[in-house]
Amino acid sequence: MTEPEQAPKVPRRIGVVVCQCGGNISDYVDTEKVRAEIAKDPDVVSSRVEMFACSDAAQQASVQEIREKKLDGLVVCSCSPKLHLATFRAMSARAGLNPYEYTQVNIREQCSWAHTHDREGATGKALRLVRAGVAHTEGTEPLQRIRVETIPQVLVIGAGVAGLRLALALSDMGLSVHLVEKSDHAGGNVARWGTLFPSDRSGEEVTGQLIEEVRGRQNIQLYLRSELVEKSGRVGAFSVRIRTGTGDTIPLTVGAIVVATGFEPYQPAQGEFGYGLEGVVTLPELKEMLAKEPRSLTYHGKEVRTIVYVYCVGSRLPEGEGVQRTYCSRYCCSATSHVSTTLNSVHPELHQFHLFRDIRTYGRYESLYEGARRAGSVFLRYGEEDPPEVSRDDQGLLVRLKDRLMAGEPVEIRPDLVVLVTGMAPRPNEELNRVLKLPIGTDGFYREIHVKLRPVETVVDGVFIVGTAQGPKNVAESVASSLAAGSKTGALLLRGHVELDPQVARVDPTLCTWCGECQAACPYGAIDRVLYGDKEVAQVSPVLCKGEGGCVSACPKQAVSVLGYTHSQITAMIDALAREEA
Repeated sequence: MTEPEQAPKVPRRIGVVVCQCGGNISDYVDTEKVRAEIAKDPDVVSSRVEMFACSDAAQQASVQEIREKKLDGLVVCSCSPKLHLATFRAMSARAGLNPYEYTQVNIREQCSWAHTHDREGATGKALRLVRAGVAHTEGTEPLQRIRVETIPQVLVIGAGVAGLRLALALSDMGLSVHLVEKSDHAGGNVARWGTLFPSDRSGEEVTGQLIEEVRGRQNIQLYLRSELVEKSGRVGAFSVRIRTGTGDTIPLTVGAIVVATGFEPYQPAQGEFGYGLEGVVTLPELKEMLAKEPRSLTYHGKEVRTIVYVYCVGSRLPEGEGVQRTYCSRYCCSATSHVSTTLNSVHPELHQFHLFRDIRTYGRYESLYEGARRAGSVFLRYGEEDPPEVSRDDQGLLVRLKDRLMAGEPVEIRPDLVVLVTGMAPRPNEELNRVLKLPIGTDGFYREIHVKLRPVETVVDGVFIVGTAQGPKNVAESVASSLAAGSKTGALLLRGHVELDPQVARVDPTLCTWCGECQAACPYGAIDRVLYGDKEVAQVSPVLCKGEGGCVSACPKQAVSVLGYTHSQITAMIDALAREEA
């Protein structure tokens, strides 16, 4: 295929700002040399170095420079675009420059931090990246965000503590909520767990109060024994279908979707730390026992006088095939310390031994650990390479370990009950994953865009994740994340419209001959086959497209490109990167 004839290059007026990042960049990259070299580019009419390009003073200087020198493009050479892309786009807009004629070049993570041993090499690499950024900016064109109307209704999947609290928060904002729960009861795991830390309130009481409030709201509809089976449409107006326990399907149109499906307690394998032997239970099983009989501590009719807790069962496991549970489940240490102190307050004669790798009762929950120690609990530390052994003989249960706090001294304990402190495992949601197509991490939990900057957002616009669906959390942390998603959802829907990123795929119908490769490569269902004159071609729905570019590389005719990253821009960036010094 012959290349189309290139139009004459139009001169641009581009400004370049090189950030020192308080030494994070300038300690390893010669920022002044980068500025001086890039200033030689004929399209660069302004170049300067700033200590912190993101500071208010530096932003104001950039606004003034754009206005005074009538810049039609801006390149900021600083940190990752994940941190400040929105910051500098907003700054460009304040100055009257189209935000999509701004380019951010990452010379911190990709240069200074990656090559701390080689200042000259880091400087050379930074210069090439900045040249590519200028070349990219030379090919930009003004783009306008895509405005679509929104529907003030939300689908919340999962009626555990996070889902129930979120539903109430959305209801308070005046949004209608469809709360879908797969099981035949709301409340999730917490409803079965007896007293919770640190409030000492019953889990059944907490969830019961939330459920009663939910049932009393006119704008919340609770669907039990129901699940999401179909989703189409776009942010602000998703068309979904809910299948109920009777087999009926209910069509709904919602503006946003929040996934609050929770977790499943890790289920030990037979023989894992003695699991399967009489007298070996998991922490959730113990909590359910205590919730039913809070004043009695018996097992199979026999009074329990000694308990051994084995920590980190199902968490912090060695890496292996499939789902990797190398993570810490966060709540287990605090929950076990709380159970221990609760038992001691009712049964002061009880002997309790805690076998741990590390204790992580972080923050204010440290007091739970201290309380368990003061109440007489004995903490014995085992090594990862030498875990405790749990067996059973004619005399009953036997636990052996080597206590690292006593230089590896062998210890034997004869408990009446062994409690395996199991962590959180991701809930298997195969059908839901098929419908929503959300990214899942190596740990099996749903993955957010950025753990700090966008902690409840997903790559699918209008779909949020909260609570333990995205990773281990305690109740307070789950509720905090649900309220964060509530604020995001409210901001999205209450205005009545949402603006989408215009950097989406575009098809040149004169080159397209419809082979279907682009449609097969699109994970968002954004490409349709339409008639163009006397032939069929591909057409992209801009409100569904995410601009990730899978269709671009799949097209054998180069008929598809992404606005802001066209074929000519990519080629110009490669040429700039490969340019040799004179």
